[in-house]
Amino acid sequence: MRFSTHTHTNMAFSSVKPLSSIFSNSDPPLFTSAKTQQSLKKNNIDLSLSRRDFMNVGLCVMPLVLSPPPPPSIAREVAVGSYLPPSPTDSSFVLFKATPKDTPALRAGNVQPYTFILPPTWKQTRVANILSGNYCQPKCAEPWVEVKFEDEKQGKVQVVASPLIRLTNKPNATIEDIGTPEKVIASLGPFVTGNTLDPDELLETSIEKRGDLTYYKYVLETPYALTGSHNLAKATAKGNTVVLFVVSASDKQWSSSPKTLEAILDSFEV
Repeated sequence: MRFSTHTHTNMAFSSVKPLSSIFSNSDPPLFTSAKTQQSLKKNNIDLSLSRRDFMNVGLCVMPLVLSPPPPPSIAREVAVGSYLPPSPTDSSFVLFKATPKDTPALRAGNVQPYTFILPPTWKQTRVANILSGNYCQPKCAEPWVEVKFEDEKQGKVQVVASPLIRLTNKPNATIEDIGTPEKVIASLGPFVTGNTLDPDELLETSIEKRGDLTYYKYVLETPYALTGSHNLAKATAKGNTVVLFVVSASDKQWSSSPKTLEAILDSFEV
């Protein structure tokens, strides 16, 4: 291989004219005559070809280095009904069950797996890296977005996770330890609306027990929210994290699918 490289390199450089012969101070002034212009043109052509030959040789002798392919995107630009199993409780929905392959926080163990149902026409959407918590796991100081799904005609959902210490200093606190439903939503409201939450926008709260966890549920009318004028939310705490599930819709989406959106919210479980 060493001999071959030397041979090809010599061949590549054999046609290259010395730079001194092309750009020598003794050359006649540029464009002083047709003969000079023709000579320069010929030199430029020769030099261009030799560079091309040299690059070809370089590609032959350089080790082949392949960049690793980018990691596959977790978000799929297809309807969830094409890859998620039917819900065991309602065959008109499919079941999403989060696993460590889905989010950085699940891989780090900061969030426990969660499940919820979706209509089969919905699609998963991408979460920007800066919002995903990928840059701060396993010790994020601010809330992050786990997953997002949406349907143009019905609405959208997202799972938001917040470090427990942002809401309380008590380790492994329950949602009740943090405070009342009103206190919790006052802290997490901006992550429901995308901007701010006025206390008057909170229409209804309720408390639900599932297994050993307590869930706070919310109905909000948010005319100025970036996420939509109608928002439903559900929050619980487990381990060192508070998990918030948000279902959002515009007026048009809400008018056509209120029962569907309520069913999605009710299905959420950590």
